[in-house]
Amino acid sequence: MRFTSEQRLDGGVLEREFSLGEIPGVLWTPESASAPAPLILVGHPGGLRRMYPRLVARARHAVAAGFAAATIELPGGGDRPRFAVAEEARADLRRALEAGEPVPDEVVDRLVRPLVDKAVPEWRAALDALLALPGIRGPVGYSGGVIAIGLRLAVVEPRIAAALLFAGSFVPRAMVEEARQVTIPLLVLLQWDDEGNDRQLALDLFDAFGSTEKTLHANMGGHTGVPPFEGDDGNRFFARHLR
Repeated sequence: MRFTSEQRLDGGVLEREFSLGEIPGVLWTPESASAPAPLILVGHPGGLRRMYPRLVARARHAVAAGFAAATIELPGGGDRPRFAVAEEARADLRRALEAGEPVPDEVVDRLVRPLVDKAVPEWRAALDALLALPGIRGPVGYSGGVIAIGLRLAVVEPRIAAALLFAGSFVPRAMVEEARQVTIPLLVLLQWDDEGNDRQLALDLFDAFGSTEKTLHANMGGHTGVPPFEGDDGNRFFARHLR
């Protein structure tokens, strides 16, 4: 891990951009803390620069509650090289949505499964590097989307103790079965009127999760209409499980 820039934000937040090989990322930490901070991995659908305003708002909210927060660019996102299979699948998905047609399962598989297979090892490598830094400790939380990435991380990464998942992206139906292996505490956010999401599949996925502690918050509104109070609920959720 190599830090490439550093700035101090209002509220005592230190923001550092880094690169992990070819993977760019951002780390936010409390500027002054008496003890190492638990880490929250901030998930997103790709495009760090495009997503930055929302990512930094979420990260600052987490840091204000005493956590460290970090994110990395997804494979094929931002300035990273595209992979043809996902690009073709994304175009097919857009065509189906614009025509008001159901998105075929094979399109979701072609789009999401390669992304999960590439992204999860990168998140785990980033986690190795982040937890080696002073001032950061486990256990670790995962917060955000792509929900299939969070699902897979919850299955394979034992350092992740709790996850707040955004049910706003498509999930291969085969991964609904994989969800039965998830046992960590979960908080799932679902926007009821999300025009780009399969609501019933999101409900089926929540039902399939094997966790004995799982909570679903469903709010009215579209994809970007998550109520601000959910950020406070998320911090309380992580405070219960990461401290």
